[in-house]
Amino acid sequence: MKLELDATVERGGFTLQVATTLASAASGVFGPSGSGKSTLLGLVAGLVRPTRGRVVLDGEVLDDVAARIHVPTHRRRLGVVFQHGHLLPHLSVAGNLEYGERLVPPAQRRIKRDEVVELLEIGDLLGRAPRTLSGGQRQRVALGRALLCSPRLLLLDEPLAALDRGLKRQILPYLRRVRDAFAMPLLFVSHDLSELLQVCDELVLVADGRLAGQGTLGAIAGDARLLPLLHEAGLVNVLHGTVSGHEPAEALTQVTLDGGARVTCPLRGDPIGSRLELLLRPDEVALATTDVTGISLQNRLPGTIRVITAASDRILVTVDIGQDLLVEVSARTVQQLGLQVGQPVWILFKAMSLGGRG
Repeated sequence: MKLELDATVERGGFTLQVATTLASAASGVFGPSGSGKSTLLGLVAGLVRPTRGRVVLDGEVLDDVAARIHVPTHRRRLGVVFQHGHLLPHLSVAGNLEYGERLVPPAQRRIKRDEVVELLEIGDLLGRAPRTLSGGQRQRVALGRALLCSPRLLLLDEPLAALDRGLKRQILPYLRRVRDAFAMPLLFVSHDLSELLQVCDELVLVADGRLAGQGTLGAIAGDARLLPLLHEAGLVNVLHGTVSGHEPAEALTQVTLDGGARVTCPLRGDPIGSRLELLLRPDEVALATTDVTGISLQNRLPGTIRVITAASDRILVTVDIGQDLLVEVSARTVQQLGLQVGQPVWILFKAMSLGGRG
């Protein structure tokens, strides 16, 4: 997927200006409330028309103001999932899925209904009415309906915002399944950075109607000007790994991170060999210049400082442990320990600090 945006949207007193190319399998858009995140998604969907400029998807011009081109939403071959699902209330779950399927000519249907039902585990919901579903069930059905449009790009506009923390944990794995099972490109808008980091491989930071940063979390975190926005979005590390063992007597699980480091987290029910993501806040990590023993912290990992980013009295240190780990320290710590790029260090954190997502 290649999405080219070079457009301006003027709506009331708000202006969105964006000039970028997105080519990742899953791109996550975040930023403060009112920054233009949903306007950007609406621009791609055709729900918001540009005042000036162009929108091009995989070589097809969807909008070109100068050439008077505007492809309407229903002809863009996009799937859209909104915050509240927007299921058709007069249709059953099966009817909502069929509605999505009917939007696509049979020759263009590349995703089968049975595959979607199985992947999203909604087989037992097919006869139910939307009003009888929980929030998480509604979003799974809305996701299924969007997939059955056989879209070339799936747009997710704050799909988890109306769900509580427990339901969010349940839905996130389904988004990853969709991404992987159908090789489905995603454009995922959220105010919650941790959601995006568990699904997306590229981030787009929008602030005041402008593109403020783009790339990996490490790349964006390396810009001191953006640190306040990252903290506002809920800055967190997402460590990718594989379950390698369980210690039920100690209520602990062993995880081998991508890159080879081994960590201990609270006991999980995932089978050995399962892939998972572990969340770790930068301010819950300690940093030392030598290995420290005789302490209660379960996790002690060697690493190398890759970047030091300073914003006022908050310092963010990026440590390479086989994958990047962000550590928040004070300016005094940097001075006292003499921290510098390229320096070997040890990072330490509690097992209980690792929150998991399966």
